[in-house]
Amino acid sequence: MLRLLEDKIATPLGPLWILCDEQFALRAIEWEEHSDRMEQLLNIHYRNDGYERISATNPGGLSDIMHDYFSGNLAIIDTLKTATGGTAFQREVWQALREIPCGQVMHYGQLAEQLGRPGAARAVGAANGSNPVSVVVPCHRVIGRNGTMTGYAGGVQRKEWLLRHEGYLLL
Repeated sequence: MLRLLEDKIATPLGPLWILCDEQFALRAIEWEEHSDRMEQLLNIHYRNDGYERISATNPGGLSDIMHDYFSGNLAIIDTLKTATGGTAFQREVWQALREIPCGQVMHYGQLAEQLGRPGAARAVGAANGSNPVSVVVPCHRVIGRNGTMTGYAGGVQRKEWLLRHEGYLLL
């Protein structure tokens, strides 16, 4: 059975859940008011083998690292290990998201082209939307072709804040 260590931290954008395995690889990060979505994804990915959630304070230093990110140490999230469920295609999209440099964005079509699937913008969007490790796997760095702040599971206001924080959007 997978043991998930969990902590909840305060951020400028509201409370944030951080869940990792016993090797401190991130399995989920989600805003508190979307914890039902996180539970659904955990069940999809880990229900078959079973998992349990265990309260932990700052597991593996991850809570401190996320505080550092929100305090301005933007590159620190690039050092974090993730271990997510999902299909091979989803994991491929999530890995590509981690390659978008801080302070830059792509649109869904560009990401699909980068993955060698130029007609798969919608599939990329769906994979982006099911990312279980928001912020660290920076799905907020993907925007609409025309520059619009298209859907972000945590809310468009958070997406805009994160992009300002990372230097893409000016105040």
